[in-house]
Amino acid sequence: MAAASLHETLAKYIPRESIDIVSEWILHHKIKVTITKTRTTKYADYRPPQNGIGHRITINHDLNRYAFLITFTHEMAHLKTWLIHKNLVNPHGEEWKREFKLLLHPLLHQSIFPADIIHALKNYLLDPAASSCTDLNLSRVLKNYDKDTDQTLHLEEIPFKSIFVLDNGKVFRKDELMRKRFKCTEIKTGKIYLVSPIAEVRVIKET
Repeated sequence: MAAASLHETLAKYIPRESIDIVSEWILHHKIKVTITKTRTTKYADYRPPQNGIGHRITINHDLNRYAFLITFTHEMAHLKTWLIHKNLVNPHGEEWKREFKLLLHPLLHQSIFPADIIHALKNYLLDPAASSCTDLNLSRVLKNYDKDTDQTLHLEEIPFKSIFVLDNGKVFRKDELMRKRFKCTEIKTGKIYLVSPIAEVRVIKET
């Protein structure tokens, strides 16, 4: 993809002030980037070169521009880690954490991220996890920039024993809080699941 065309495409998904940095990553490493439909099990993934195909990153289309940029940087850290260590290290071990911090550092200024996201990111970077979405504070801040955020309802906002639907179509009852996640019972099967407090839900019946 030509640089001008790449810039135009990236402008749809990430802050304009970050386009030069991200496009340099893509062009330098010849990454094939695929924007995918919504996936409930993951936001993005990285695959190293194989069978004559180069670096590949897939990323969901529906992330807001700040979440998209952080998620893409997460996958770039996998690429950089693979270049140095191949598959000889833990996917989210100290090597990946180091690369992620190095890549994100030049992006941490207010021409790219709002102040509240920068504050949450700096706390998250003290010990980055496998996914930025597992950090509840960062996830809550990022969700403030989603479209139609006023119409979005999260699991932590509804009463206990409420019956609700997740975006996968499954129906649950909200039970007690177990450390950082809510214990929820699937109505159809009776199976117990631990669900993130910031999972988006549609309430069928409140208690």
